[in-house]
Amino acid sequence: MNTMAWANTTVWLDGRLVAPENAVVSVFDHGLVVGDGVFETIKIVNGTPFALTRHLHRLRASAAAMDLPEPDLDAFADGIRACLAAAPPRPLGKIRVTYTSGAGPLGSERGDSGTTSVVIVGEQAPPADTAAVVVVPWARNEHGAMTGVKTTSYGENARALAYAKAKGGSEALFGNTAGDLCEGTGSNVFLVRHGRLTTPPLSSGCLAGVTRGLVLEWCGGEEATAPLAALTEADEVFLTSTTRDIQPVRMVDGTAIPAAPGPVTAKAMRVFAERAEADTDPRP
Repeated sequence: MNTMAWANTTVWLDGRLVAPENAVVSVFDHGLVVGDGVFETIKIVNGTPFALTRHLHRLRASAAAMDLPEPDLDAFADGIRACLAAAPPRPLGKIRVTYTSGAGPLGSERGDSGTTSVVIVGEQAPPADTAAVVVVPWARNEHGAMTGVKTTSYGENARALAYAKAKGGSEALFGNTAGDLCEGTGSNVFLVRHGRLTTPPLSSGCLAGVTRGLVLEWCGGEEATAPLAALTEADEVFLTSTTRDIQPVRMVDGTAIPAAPGPVTAKAMRVFAERAEADTDPRP
């Protein structure tokens, strides 16, 4: 293993802090064997996690959707605090919370050994000023069992992102089976058309992103179904995610968007930054 990948991380595993080099789970853990787990990524700004309550609530909702035992959110919060206390100070970082069904058979049936809980605190590079997106040829299934669940089964996203990067993009965007705009591999997408700020509804199959929800609350956006073609017809496009906040899109499938950021996006960026600084844990 490349030790540089985890040299500056702090790890909490099943209730205790462990050295990164000793942070190991069973090769039979179903998070590895079949992707039977859920996760959250939480931004750290100057040592403080952002929107922690919302992220932990979504972890619980994802676990329920997968019929996993209810996670102990208090234990996870304690683990996050322990990791932050032990981590070196940094202006920007991230927390990765992972919760799996634990060790099990070499198949889809779960075992009875108990769940696995992991918290990792590490570095986070600042996001790029803008993004170039590529629409991939595979559709999200808005009717699937895992629709809207932040599961560790991320193979589809990994494949899509590799496809986009091979075409010069920094993020991939999915349509759904109806041909409507859905989401990115690790982001939600917003459009500005005729001054109106919209994002696909949850019924499109997209994840209920924490940043997406805050933008809707704070910036006056609304949910609206849009065909994939709306991407190239929009006046402005931006992505939202925990590690991006609001990231203007400068190019869609090789076609430049003149305004990146445009006036609506720039205002949303300003409002989001001001509100996030004023309240680091905006409650649902």
